Amino acid sequence: MSELLKGRRLIFFDFEVLSKLKMPDTGTSYWCVVFIDYESKGMRIIKNNVDELRSFYNTCKNDIFIGYNSRNYDQYIFKGLLLGLDAGYISDQLIEHNKKGYQVVPNGNKVQFYTYDCTNKFNSLKQLEAFMGSEIKESDVPFNISRLLTEDEERDLIKYCIHDVKETINVFEKSKGEFDSHITLMDMNNMGIELMSKTNAQLTAIILEAEKKKLPDDEFDFIYPDTIDINKYTNVVEWFEGVKYNYSSDDKKIEYICDIAGMEATVALGGIHAATPNYSEEGILVSADVASLYPALILEYGLMTRTVESDAKFRAIRDKRLEYKKAKNPLQAPLKIVINSVYGCFGDQYNALCDKRMMRSVCVAGQLLLTDLVEKIEPYCQIFNLNTDGVFFKVDSYETLDKIKEIAKEWETRTRLDLEWEEYVKVIQKDVNNYIIVDKDGKYKGKGAYVKDLSELDYDLPIVNEALVNYFVHETPLEETINKCTELHKFQKIVKLTSAYKYAMKDCTFSKKKVLNELTGKMNTKTSWDENGEILQDKTFRVFASLDENDGGIFKRKEDKNPEKFANTPEKCFIDNGDVREKETPDKLDRQFYIDLAQKRVNQYLGVSNRKKKTDK
Repeated sequence: MSELLKGRRLIFFDFEVLSKLKMPDTGTSYWCVVFIDYESKGMRIIKNNVDELRSFYNTCKNDIFIGYNSRNYDQYIFKGLLLGLDAGYISDQLIEHNKKGYQVVPNGNKVQFYTYDCTNKFNSLKQLEAFMGSEIKESDVPFNISRLLTEDEERDLIKYCIHDVKETINVFEKSKGEFDSHITLMDMNNMGIELMSKTNAQLTAIILEAEKKKLPDDEFDFIYPDTIDINKYTNVVEWFEGVKYNYSSDDKKIEYICDIAGMEATVALGGIHAATPNYSEEGILVSADVASLYPALILEYGLMTRTVESDAKFRAIRDKRLEYKKAKNPLQAPLKIVINSVYGCFGDQYNALCDKRMMRSVCVAGQLLLTDLVEKIEPYCQIFNLNTDGVFFKVDSYETLDKIKEIAKEWETRTRLDLEWEEYVKVIQKDVNNYIIVDKDGKYKGKGAYVKDLSELDYDLPIVNEALVNYFVHETPLEETINKCTELHKFQKIVKLTSAYKYAMKDCTFSKKKVLNELTGKMNTKTSWDENGEILQDKTFRVFASLDENDGGIFKRKEDKNPEKFANTPEKCFIDNGDVREKETPDKLDRQFYIDLAQKRVNQYLGVSNRKKKTDK
């Protein structure tokens, strides 16, 4: 067991704050918090009682508190209450005024508090609950309520809070490897428990002993590898050399479109990509990826951030990780965190590893060296995909492949980079970031939203992904996959109402009216919306296509604007925000909607137009 965890409990928690509701006896905002012990499952609920909260804190302040977005929100509510601040004030400053926790609770760092945040940076907790098939109904208590709660309302609010804590535990368990790696990384580097709340990027900076420095304004003074041997695509080199004089960091889009190996390639400061669109082939298909490209470039070409004394420690971590990986030692996972975090930290102005010149130089070096590789092998193969760290190509024979590997070996020796080879027999490619590729054993890799493997924390329209994979890999008709499935969960489409919209609506209808244009005097068609749509209280919705004529669509609305249909939702749908994990598909499920959507996505891969043909009247 980890030394850091010995004698410490994992306590999951979540605060609910009603900032507009002032308690009559104290004049402070209403708040409640739920704690659940991970091992014993024991629960503690505290509401509006700072003395009780302080007493509980004193009994478990050496334990680890785990929440969802707790690093940015809940820990500051907790610390602020202990320091005598009003929970509503803290909540409003964090949410409505978008302030940082340390700005709102300036003495918060004096409160001992060990926390781990299992937030998925791409999704809210409610979205993850929706993906998992859990109940996602919001509390019936509006969070801007200003009057005292009834007993039923308070019971509902606390039930809602308990639900979110239990769902946070579910999220934690489905991504526990990240927590284990986080703890192991700290153990391996003899870090104290007080660093528990640090992000992986922050831990990486500490491990590498980075010191934040004021560096020169030299972001575009790229450092080029001295091993480059480009003779054909010199235009790419020239473009990079001109970036410093023709562009600036204020430009939103800095890129160069050119031809590379017969493909339209985009060269940019963030990477290179090119692909033959709508490419479907069988035969000897090969991928050659550079092993750990960015870490290798950093170490082989002296591109380590200038905020550390040397790259020695990073090199030692990289080498140890490769040793562990070869031996299938699980300790490679925490070391991988450091290896993968470093480059991202180069561009983070708040991280001590930040060095934008090195960030740009690493990316430019990778693009040029890959262009170098393409230039050498393209006479012997058909390249159909070039991305930031590798290339896909087709060859006519294994003799040709051997020749390419000989050429590539010279490139590896010269550039001091290693290539990893994979062989496949079939590819269906939409574009550079969307393809499915199959090996001789029938195993496949899918890249892109339409064909990737979906996890329990990323489970949107899974039946459509499954249908596409079965169609491309096994030649199974789309209808067969979709019609035989009886799991309602697999048909879900998850949509979320953002803060830009006032509310969501169901069953909204519209009609076309002829109105007179005051300027031209001509009659024009105008959309008129029916205001009788049902206003929905939830923010996240699990949507299913419906055959019921009484069902309408789902829309979102801004203040004083016409409703907008949620993207990629059916014209007629039903919503089920309850627990759907064990539910079977009802008769009213419109399976044809999913078949049509799957066919549309197949057509996009094959380059078939989805535009409906106009018929003569």
